[in-house]
This record gives sequence, C-alpha cells and structure tokens, in this order.
Amino acid sequence: MDAIFSHHSVSVTELKRGYASILQTAADEPVAVLNHNKPEAYLLSAAYYEQLITTIEDMADARLVQDRMSGPFVEVSLDDL
Repeated sequence: MDAIFSHHSVSVTELKRGYASILQTAADEPVAVLNHNKPEAYLLSAAYYEQLITTIEDMADARLVQDRMSGPFVEVSLDDL
C-alpha cells in the first residue's frame, strides 16, 4: 500500500465534481488525489507551494553553509578589495 502524505484525500471523481470546495481545503494543507485508492497527485494552494519551495531553498542554503564552514579559506585585506 502506498503512503498518503496528507490528512485529506479525495478521489479523482470527487475532485472533478467539487473542485472549488476541495481547493478551499487545499488552502491550508495538501490534499491527496487518489486514483483507484492510490495517491496519484497532491493538490496544493499557491501559497502552500511557495512556502514549501522557500523551505527547500533554505535547507539547501544551510547545507551549503555547513559544507563551506571547514574551508578552504582565502585571506584578503580590505586594501586588496
């Protein structure tokens, strides 16, 4: 059985019939769209998606900082700049 990473789920048929109300639910958290009782897609609001992308970018930046903390470093003086 496939894991569903959402508290809310709908079938493809329910999505077709009640898109507007399901979209309201997706404003706060993802909605899993099921096809034959298996996750086919996740419906996200634009705001939730943007927040997700920002979090991923922040995590990538943090990893880059960790990788660069051990050097190598280049010594420069302010006069050289």
